[in-house]
Amino acid sequence: MTTVRHLSPLDRLLDSTQNALITLLGSPRAQRLNPGLDTPEAALDTHERQHAAGLMRINHVGEVCAQALYIGQAAVARDPATRAHLLHAAQEETDHLAWCADRLHELGSRPSVFNPLWYAGSFAIGAAAGLRGDGWNLGFVVETERQVEAHLQEHLHSLPLTDARSRAILSVMKDDEVRHADNAMAAGARLLPRPVAMLMAGASHVMKTVAYRG
Repeated sequence: MTTVRHLSPLDRLLDSTQNALITLLGSPRAQRLNPGLDTPEAALDTHERQHAAGLMRINHVGEVCAQALYIGQAAVARDPATRAHLLHAAQEETDHLAWCADRLHELGSRPSVFNPLWYAGSFAIGAAAGLRGDGWNLGFVVETERQVEAHLQEHLHSLPLTDARSRAILSVMKDDEVRHADNAMAAGARLLPRPVAMLMAGASHVMKTVAYRG
């Protein structure tokens, strides 16, 4: 588990700002090897390459949002153990972010131009969720990860059959998201009310539709 320093409100603000700058303007570094590195690159036609890039751009946006959500929640978390849980999950999401960025580059594409907007909105949602208390904070993690798990499964079905490189990345990401949700439940998450979960799903649908095209 990640070691958590005792930070002042100003320290937390500076940490959050640094994370935003690295996520949006820098080159996040993965601590784990890219799962697709040992998988041969497939010969994709133009349509397949564009479709794979659109899906990976959605996943990249999802990881931008995950960073913002977790950092926003951690910034206001009351319990050090909850904050440690959130920061540990955020580090693994950084791995995902770097892997998706690498794959987009390999496919000759780019991240979404709306990433700053996605980040700002997700950070605000995360902070608002965190202010409700740590049980709700962790409940938000569970619902987020369950929805991400579902859309990763959809993408594994939708990717071109020959794009094993993207599949290798998404498969590991999916396993990580399941584990994050399970860990949050074990740490005392409260299940979110159904209207909140439905609102999250609706916002996710809008994000995926926009991100697929740019």
